[in-house]
Amino acid sequence: MDQINGSVVTEFVLLGLAHSLEMQFFLFFFFSLFYVGIILGNVFIVFTVFCDPHLHSPMYILLANLSLIDLGLSSTTVPRMISDLFSDYKIISFPNCMIQMFFIHVMGGVEMVLLIAMAYDRYTAICKPLHYLTIMNPKMCVILVVIAWVIGVIHAVSQFVFAVNLPFCGPNNVGSFYCDFPRVIKLACMDTYQLEFVVTANSGFISMATFFFLIASYIYILVTVRQHSSNDLSKAFFTLSAHITVVVLFFAPCMFLYVWPFPIKSLDTFFSIVDFVVTPVLNPTIYTLRNKDMKVAMRKLGRRVISSKDMT
Repeated sequence: MDQINGSVVTEFVLLGLAHSLEMQFFLFFFFSLFYVGIILGNVFIVFTVFCDPHLHSPMYILLANLSLIDLGLSSTTVPRMISDLFSDYKIISFPNCMIQMFFIHVMGGVEMVLLIAMAYDRYTAICKPLHYLTIMNPKMCVILVVIAWVIGVIHAVSQFVFAVNLPFCGPNNVGSFYCDFPRVIKLACMDTYQLEFVVTANSGFISMATFFFLIASYIYILVTVRQHSSNDLSKAFFTLSAHITVVVLFFAPCMFLYVWPFPIKSLDTFFSIVDFVVTPVLNPTIYTLRNKDMKVAMRKLGRRVISSKDMT
């Protein structure tokens, strides 16, 4: 890869999250606990949807895919964050840095489209209940998932092809605990103003536009429900509140990281941790605590696992 872009720089220096030993141990416990929660929570949701025939509907299939993406997004950064806490030299090789950036944006792009698909699913279920099974059939669900992955890959490749060919011959301090396009391209030995604008438009403005589109769609659903029956408004709001919470948790950090014109390092680190650590562990909790069918199915699966262990 170094021969492809003609770089002198073969590795990048990452930012340390803590300097004192006490803070290092605290962050090690915090990140490890959350990462275990991310793995267990999201994997349990995937297995629950897969094993329970009652959950083989578009809503839960999309939720299972969202859980897989949350797990993948977190795994691009969190394991390295944990391993780097007690390392004196936080170094990442050029190829690994490029790979990390690529998969971060693949997962982020896929999740963005999945959230749109889930909003469309809820719109169809609430506003067109009689046509729901016709519109959101299994074929449509598969198409939406495939589209999400295609757009995610295109989103990442459209930035990756520029970054991988940039000449890096001087500074190599990324200024963050992970590699990302806005930080890495600034280290290139050339004027990157136009490329920075492309990255901002690709990740920042798209995130902002998608966020406001989703919020507007949820408001439209609630207004439509209220016009038909005010009694169903509270039920619809309760159903959509989980989706709205997930949308805010995902898009708020993205908009700050890619649109904010004067990034503050401490806030930048905070929002990055929210995106990679906090949101992926909260999503399973939000969806399971607010969904009766998921809670029943997870209890059934838990009892089956326990009973199988007792038999052995």
